[in-house]
Amino acid sequence: MTESQPTEPPETAAPPDGDHSGEGLDATDTPHNVRELSNVPSVEVISRAAVMLMSAAAEKLGLAEEDPDDSPVRDLDEARRLITSLAGLITASVEYLGPHAGALRDGLQTLQRAFREASSEPDPPGQGPGEKYTGPVH
Repeated sequence: MTESQPTEPPETAAPPDGDHSGEGLDATDTPHNVRELSNVPSVEVISRAAVMLMSAAAEKLGLAEEDPDDSPVRDLDEARRLITSLAGLITASVEYLGPHAGALRDGLQTLQRAFREASSEPDPPGQGPGEKYTGPVH
């Protein structure tokens, strides 16, 4: 005898016409296990975005690998874009970050230094990723 396969409850099943706009919603049209964005403080949204950019930049720098120089995912062009975006976000929102600002700035500077070390021809001071927002990082 075989076990029966679980089926999706009717309120989350996709309509037959292929419209997936209600997918993952319950009968009250509220996403499962997701807080309403209107209830999330802005500092938390900004901090989460910054952490996501930091994590992605670290991956693109190969920092998750034992030997970053041999990382198959290292992509300095992508890392530059992510670090610059992170610098813009932190610089623009520093007044709202309160006690989180210092840690986020430290993380940004660490990524900027790691980028400089990873570059075969480092950018001149002040022209590295995000340095137009943060000033030169040595």
